[in-house]
Amino acid sequence: MDAVTRIEHALAAAVSYADAAGCPPGLAAAMRHAVFPRGARIRPRICLAVASACREDDPVITDAAAAAIELLHCASLVHDDLPCFDDADTRRGKPSVHRLFGERLAVLSGDALIVLAFQTLALAARAPQRLGALLVTVSGSVGVPAGIVAGQAWECEPRAELAHYHRQKTGALFAAATVAGAAAAGAEPEAWRVLGERIGEAYQVADDIRDAVADADELGKPTGQDLAHGRPSAIIELGVEGAVQRLEQLVAEAMAAIPQCAGAAELRALIRLEARRLLPKKLARRAA
Repeated sequence: MDAVTRIEHALAAAVSYADAAGCPPGLAAAMRHAVFPRGARIRPRICLAVASACREDDPVITDAAAAAIELLHCASLVHDDLPCFDDADTRRGKPSVHRLFGERLAVLSGDALIVLAFQTLALAARAPQRLGALLVTVSGSVGVPAGIVAGQAWECEPRAELAHYHRQKTGALFAAATVAGAAAAGAEPEAWRVLGERIGEAYQVADDIRDAVADADELGKPTGQDLAHGRPSAIIELGVEGAVQRLEQLVAEAMAAIPQCAGAAELRALIRLEARRLLPKKLARRAA
């Protein structure tokens, strides 16, 4: 089974808990809307790629880890789009959760997806020592002091250092993807953290570039949000050319950070592919 199919099966199984008898139907529908149809699924794909490179021996726990990370990402998008943050009308080319289901259900569906991520891990764990490492990794990537919640909270401060903000808001969950992939396979997890951090920073720089340069139709969500909300941005700090150079530097650092493993070449190819995909079409054409 290919990686995307594995991820979609794992997510469908997780979200099916919301369809069980007794769950409020509006909440179940909001949760499903937040997760499907799929986005790029880059975080769970990286998790599976690292596990494969580490010669995974228990695909069930790997799939659960990948699904948990994507559920947390989807939850963060629901909360990002709320009126108190971005007040975004669209996400992935469709109405955002709060626009379709209302603000109250959006808050609750984001909360429920966070809890569902940890339920998914707990229900799949067959090796207690691996579950412990996964719980520490995944929970640390979400909360304080340096998870995505802390990263989002920097937007509420008068000033945030750009690299620090990027590492928390975006890099933390990418680091969780690489570390969790190794932990799920029974490998030494911390050796994979730098790779995830660099990919995450690169992804956030690319997101800053797309927010400033791409069209809303291309992204499937509103653009110009960083400037409108006064958020830290690579474009504001470095300009377009400087931000593109920073992206290229981070991609190179990510590939250099891959530990010695049988799947190193495949991981480098995946990182190169994603880096090309992340550039807005107008910049990708210019680079070509």
